[in-house]
Amino acid sequence: MPADIDASHYPSLVGLREESFTKYADRTAYSFMGKDVSYAETDKQSKAFAAYLQGLGLAKGDRVAAMMPNCPQDPIAVAGILRAGLILVNVNPLYTPRELEHQLKDSGAKAIVIMENFGTTLQQCIAATPIKHIVLTSMGDRLGFLKGALVNYVVRNVKKMVPHFSLPCAVRFNDALEKGAGRTPQAVTIGPDDVAVLQYTGGPTGVSKGAVLLHRNVIANVLQSEAWNEPVMAQVPASEQPTSVCALPLYHIFAFTVGMMLNMRTGGKLILIPNPRDLAGVLKELSKHTIHSFPAVNTLFNGLANHPDFNTVNWKNLKVSVGGGMAVQPRSPSSGSRRPAARSARVTASPKPRPRPPATPPTARPTPAPSACRCRAPGSSCWTTTATKCRWASPAKSRSRARR
Repeated sequence: MPADIDASHYPSLVGLREESFTKYADRTAYSFMGKDVSYAETDKQSKAFAAYLQGLGLAKGDRVAAMMPNCPQDPIAVAGILRAGLILVNVNPLYTPRELEHQLKDSGAKAIVIMENFGTTLQQCIAATPIKHIVLTSMGDRLGFLKGALVNYVVRNVKKMVPHFSLPCAVRFNDALEKGAGRTPQAVTIGPDDVAVLQYTGGPTGVSKGAVLLHRNVIANVLQSEAWNEPVMAQVPASEQPTSVCALPLYHIFAFTVGMMLNMRTGGKLILIPNPRDLAGVLKELSKHTIHSFPAVNTLFNGLANHPDFNTVNWKNLKVSVGGGMAVQPRSPSSGSRRPAARSARVTASPKPRPRPPATPPTARPTPAPSACRCRAPGSSCWTTTATKCRWASPAKSRSRARR
């Protein structure tokens, strides 16, 4: 494990991506609903999208919002936004019109790339925002003509997941790529201290707030994550492409860093899961792949571990799983209870969108649980978790404390 990483290895995230686009051109970058997208395809399409954005008159430093679930359009849009010298504003697709209006106004976003499922949300607030350009995408846009049309029909007409909306000035994502395909994006000088992302908090202490992340910040996190996982990921056979599960939303800084950016750096394949709440669907998709890395959160780990289809997935190749947002419970799969072949790298991440904090190395033993209170009496709800004299030894006092 290195004591330091060299964050100056890349001048920007664009440099990191361009290196991987060239180095791993023939590899699969993303897998989505059975469709594989190569690094070369992502490179070509993101250049077209960058050219399209520049053709709208957007200049270096302008903000572009991305409001999508996990799908190939998201990494294409992100790469295009950064290549054009613009600043990415990640947006939670589940926002209400009021929350979306606040973020678009606060960030000063001039354009937005949005999944049509959430078009009605944008329609209700767009008049009060600085948005001038809308790129509208559908779930099946990058799945090919026949499969894409079928997926879009089911999403719109069978599952009824696209409420009626009216955004007459919107341009379809595929049309935007076609318009930019015949152009060459203008070269933009981007340095490590340029802003890459405005990452908004979940608003637990008031309105959502934007954290300013420089290119250097995200690069440092990616290289730190790579170094931390290296002891176990080095065990992946050379004949296998490192493969990671992305069930966490890419608009969140955790998945953005350890999913999209880390896999781009290592030449890995990222399995995009659009709806992690569909546990049966998640397990069905994972059963088709050889998996080496699985970053997620405790609730998802527990949900999958207790699902009857859990053992339909071949977990024997899993090398590391990283838990974020809260501690991973011992009975969850990332602590090895149901897949002993995998070791655990555990993280208790802050909910704030900042570089991810130190984690337990994958080769380290799990931290033992804190000892129980020595003076806890039967029926007591004592909160003490250390082996010291309890200030609330009395059950009556303990219950009173809990009520307050």
